[in-house]
Order: sequence, then C-alpha cells, then structure tokens
Amino acid sequence: MITCIIQYQIDPTKKDEFVRYAQNWGQAIPRCGAALIGYFAPHEGSTTLAYGIYSVESLAAYEAYKTRLAADPLGQENYAFAQREKFILREERTFLKLASAPHSKTVVL
Repeated sequence: MITCIIQYQIDPTKKDEFVRYAQNWGQAIPRCGAALIGYFAPHEGSTTLAYGIYSVESLAAYEAYKTRLAADPLGQENYAFAQREKFILREERTFLKLASAPHSKTVVL
C-alpha cells in the first residue's frame, strides 16, 4: 500500500472554493478506486496550505486509478472548476509507504 499526500498552496481568499473541490473529490476518489483518507483545508496557522491524502495498493494501481478519475464525470467537472476558479496556486504530490508497524492502540494524551 502506498499513500499519496498532495500538498496544495491555495489562494486564502478562495478557501470556500477549495472546500467545494475537496467535497467533490470525497465522492469521486473512492468511486474510482482509491482509499480516501481525507482532504484538509486551512483552519489555524497557515491560511494557504491544504492537503489531500489517499492510499492505493501500488503505483500500477495508481496509474489505473488516475485513468478512471480522468474519465469520471465529477472528476472532469472538478478539474475544470479548479482551472476556472484558480484557487490552487501550486500542488505537489509525495508518495509514501508505511514504515512503522500498524498501530492497534489509540494513545490518549
């Protein structure tokens, strides 16, 4: 399993547009085959950093997922929405593998 973390730099005056974008991906990403962990918009601290996080089985599965997402009607609409509204200033993808063992206990501080 690999996890993709997308770091977005967004226009802080268009946070609501990013939230709409994130909500749309919340429907399209799972439908197209990735395990969506979530999209995260600025709350406190930075007003320009946002994240999208999802997992896929392998890089080959990622390529198949990207093809399905590009053909998905909501995916196409969401790409066009982001291009039209220009709320994403920059995005960067990082692919990570879990290095620690799965954790079975929740630690409460």
